[in-house]
Formats: sequence, C-alpha cells, structure tokens
Amino acid sequence: MTPVESRAPGRRAISRSIQSVFGVLALTVALIWAGDSRAEEETIVSHGYSFYGTLTYPEDFNHFNYVNPDAPKGGEVSLPFVGTLDSMNPYNGKGRAHLFSIFHYESILGEAPSRVALPADVYSEYYCLLCESVEYPPGREWVIFHMRPEARFSDGTPVTAHDVVFSHNLILDQGLRSFREAVKKRIPNVEAIDDHTVKFYFADGISRRSLIEQVGGTTVWPKKWFDETGTRLDETWVETPPGSGPYVIESVDLSKRIVLKRNPDYWGKDLPINVGRNNFDRIRLEIFGDDTAAFEAFKAGEYTLRTEGDSRKWATGYDFPKVDQGHVVKKELRNGSPPVPTGIVFNLGKDVLKDRRVREAIALAFNFEWTNESLQYGLFSQRSSFSQGTPIEAKGTPEGVELELLQSLGDLVPPGMITEDVRQPHTSNPARVFDRRNARKAMALLDEAGYTIGDNGTRIDASGRPLKLNFLLSGSTSATGKAVMENFVSNVRKLGIDITLEVVDPAQYTSRERDRDYDLVFDQYAAFLGTGTGLAQYYGSEAAEFSLFNPAGLASPLVDAIIEKSLQALTREDEKAAVMALDRALRYEFFMIPLWYNPSYWVAHYDQYEHPEQIPPYALGHLDFWWYNQDKSDALRVAGALR
Repeated sequence: MTPVESRAPGRRAISRSIQSVFGVLALTVALIWAGDSRAEEETIVSHGYSFYGTLTYPEDFNHFNYVNPDAPKGGEVSLPFVGTLDSMNPYNGKGRAHLFSIFHYESILGEAPSRVALPADVYSEYYCLLCESVEYPPGREWVIFHMRPEARFSDGTPVTAHDVVFSHNLILDQGLRSFREAVKKRIPNVEAIDDHTVKFYFADGISRRSLIEQVGGTTVWPKKWFDETGTRLDETWVETPPGSGPYVIESVDLSKRIVLKRNPDYWGKDLPINVGRNNFDRIRLEIFGDDTAAFEAFKAGEYTLRTEGDSRKWATGYDFPKVDQGHVVKKELRNGSPPVPTGIVFNLGKDVLKDRRVREAIALAFNFEWTNESLQYGLFSQRSSFSQGTPIEAKGTPEGVELELLQSLGDLVPPGMITEDVRQPHTSNPARVFDRRNARKAMALLDEAGYTIGDNGTRIDASGRPLKLNFLLSGSTSATGKAVMENFVSNVRKLGIDITLEVVDPAQYTSRERDRDYDLVFDQYAAFLGTGTGLAQYYGSEAAEFSLFNPAGLASPLVDAIIEKSLQALTREDEKAAVMALDRALRYEFFMIPLWYNPSYWVAHYDQYEHPEQIPPYALGHLDFWWYNQDKSDALRVAGALR
C-alpha cells in the first residue's frame, strides 16, 4: 500500500502517514454516512497515483526494481530511422517528426511523453516526477500537483505551475484537434495557485477515470521561451523549446541525423524515479531513405543497435562476419505488452466498404498461413485480439460479469455477440497462396452484396459501375512487407475486384493518411490493458471523422457504450469485464484485417551494451535503462569492428 495523508486541500506541508488510500476512502465514506461536514475537506495525498489506490512502490523507494542502480554512465547508442523527416514538432499534425523531437521533455507524473511508461514493470501506476506530491478528494472533482521547486529547464529557468497552465492551454488552443476536443469537455479549468502549486478542475457528470493521469501526463514547456520567440504550437519547428528532461538536443539535420546528449546539470538525476536510468552520454539517430541502406550501414558499424521487424532479415540477414565473430549479438527478449494491433484497415467512410459482406470477402483473400511459412520463415503468430495474450483478451462466448455488462446494453448488442464465440481470423491453406475454399466464400459474399461479374471479369454493381479500390502503402515498408501486400492484392484481384496497390514515399503517405485518402491502408490502432479516456480517441465515434488515431473512421454506438461502461468501473473485476467486452466488440465490428505479431523483441547490437537480466514486461528500455560497457567498446575498436 502507498503512504497517503488526509488533509485540507491546498496546503503545501506534507506529513508522512501510514494510512493507505483504501483506508482514507473508507474513512471518508464513513464520515459521509455520518453526515460529518469534515468529509468535504478530506483529501488524499501521495507520491503517485493509481485509480484503485494501491501503488507498488512506497514513498521511500530507492529505485525501480528492474533497473541496475549501479549502471555506469557514458558512451553512445545509435539507431536507424527509415523514411523522411521534416519537423521537430509532432503536436500539430503537420509534417513528419521523430520521437527524438520530444525526448527532452517531461511531464508532471513520470510517464515521459516520448520514452517508456513508468514504471515498466506494473500497469496503470504513475509516480511523481516534476511534482513531489499529488492531492485529490475521494470524488476526484479536482487534483492538485505540488511541484518540485528544484525542477529546471535545460536553460536554467525554473519549472513552475505557470508553465504547466501555459502548456495545458497551449495544447487546447493550438494542438491536435482530436486531443483538444477530448480534453476541453473534461477539464474546464486549470489554475496556478502559486509558483509551485497547480490545480486542475474536472467537469461534473463525467467519469473520473483517467483524468488525473491524463493531466499528469501534460508535456511541460517553458512559457518564457514561447513568449520571447513568438513560436506557435501549430507551426512546423526545427528549433525546439528547452525541456526539463535528462537529455538535450545537441544537433539536428533532418536529412541525416538527430543527436541527443545527456545533460550533466539535469535537475532530477538523483531522484529515485531516475536511478539506474538515462545512462548514455549521447543518443544518435541516423536517417536513411530505405531499409536496405540502413541494414548495410549497420553491418558497417555506422550505427550500433537495431530493433528488427523484418522476418526475412532476422532469419537470413544476420550471417555476416561480425555476427560470427561475436562483435554483433542477436537477442530475442521477452515482450509482455499486448502486440500493436497492426493490419489492413478499411476506410469505413467509403460507401463500398460500409457493406460488411464486402469487407469479409476482401479479408478472405489474405492467407496468413502461406504468408508466414513462405515469406516470414514461420516466425510470426496470427493476431486476433486487440489485447492479444493478456488476461483481458476476449475468448469463447461472454460469461459472468462481461455477459451481464453486454446484456445491460440491450439492443445495442447484436445477438450473435452473446451466443457465438468471439470472432477469430479465418484459416487458410498454407500450401498455396490463393485458397480456393476461401475464394468461393468470398465470391458468394460479393454476389450477395450485389456485385456481379461483368463482361471483362470485373465485379460491377447494379448500375454497371466497377468495384474499384486503392490500397495505400508507405515506401518505407520492408521488402518482405511489400511482398506480403502484393500477394494479398493479387488474391483480391482474382475475386474480380479492381484493386490498385499504391506505394508512395513516406511524406506523401503521411499526408494522405491524415486526409484519409485511401480505401485500404496498412496501419495500426492502440492495444490496451485497461480502460482510459484515450480509448475514445482511437475507437470512439465522437472523433471518428478527424482523429489521426482512428484510420478506419470507426463510429460504433456499441463501442461507445462499452467504453463509457469501462470508464464507470469501480473495481478491477468490472474494468476487466468491460475491456474484455470492448475487445469482443471491436473484433465484431471488423474494421481491420488482423495480420501477425511477434511475442518477442528482436534486437541486434554491437557487443558494447548491457541490460538487466530480467527485462520488465512493458518496455524494452534500450534507450532508458540499458548501459554502455567501455571495456567491450574498446575491444571492438581494437578488433576493427567499430570505427
């Protein structure tokens, strides 16, 4: 249990208490029943936040369990990026920026905006970073963050409550529309009580779920910098505002590389939340036009660590001499997070794709079994769920609390969701790319949808218009990925559908993706392990027309209702049932052809890096809690493996 304290709101002084959050809540409930007016004054104060009140790490923790507290500082790690970049501002939806553009910023609670969820060994717990404590009433009508007076931006300017208010309002005024719309209705006001105390107010009549962690995740910028430079958030940047984080930007050339360096004067380097982390002196990103050039550069030692996503390369490409000599090591490391729901996404805004039968027919053209065995060396598993491999993955038919929840939604729930097993991907013949059995099913569905075969063999509707589709693919897709999509498109054509695979450069892909200028697109959604207001940005109807995170434009009253139910959950059991029902509903809506996933991280690096023996479940952490071994690096250079 986490140490907390009950007190009148707004006071700065914090006495240490051994009461648990549950204890405080119980006391408050008792006072309310007793009609004691003091109940309104009771608040919960803690060094972190969890909706259910329990924190794994106590107030006096020394470091996260998975880090090496004695990890040496020093050295450099370098990585590749394949594609084009033209901005250092990802907050406005314009241009193309890399996560390194926000690597130097921090948030109030310790989930850094650009790196890993903290801590990486537990889910949905948040610990103070820019704040030293968080304070809120049991009803969560508001939250106060007591900021650390010692916090500084890299230019030496203090981080104050006024910067927090400015940053929050800047996002609302000039940030991404999907985020603005989601936040405005939930957070009507924020104020700086004094230089180091900031208070967020939450709207009445809405779920309290995710509100505190949402505002605690606010990226904090220096108001002074924006005032002095006149820069706007809705502009494209190359020069960025100073951050308060452990790294600063050393140099930027968006056609070649971005270099970060560790700030020796970082204000928070000795905080328990940072012990054993931020170990590299420099982090370098090398930019390449295609992955073939990037891979050859890795073999030559132009950069030193690579996370691999191409099964062909992983199976056959790492046979060069440096691997045989032990200078480069290959590793498969455990990944405890649900895989990213990647797949072929249907644009539900297109009339032809609003017909579920057409989507089902197109999906039957994808042959996972043949693809995996023939093109991917049997290294992948087929994804079915949006929470694959987790306790909240929907299975079989609904039962227990999940069944009760679905039944409470009445006619919104199709009968088949109650009586039939959760949707699973179809199976195909691994012996041939075009599965004739599935093709017959697909053709019957197209016939049923009113698309008959015309004189030239192309499917036409009742008015004689051909069934035409375009499939948008980024030019940065790996050679194996392109081969997979080419075979899929070939199979779709055999059904009589006039489909074109459009491979465009990454910049054009980003632009067209934002405009939703496609029928099908190879894209992704967000996996989830629990509920949160962010689910509506990905899967909700309200932002379906403009959200960058909802490439299908999914707008389902059923999904909306389940998300709302999940936000109202007051116990872990109810939350689990709700998000399991959400997984079931998303699979039923069928707006994406699920493809494959890898349950491990594939990592190759020059043998000069080390990491904890046990990688935490929710982060690889290669830029966060790995470290550099100087002796090994020297040996590589003596051997001529590195320059």
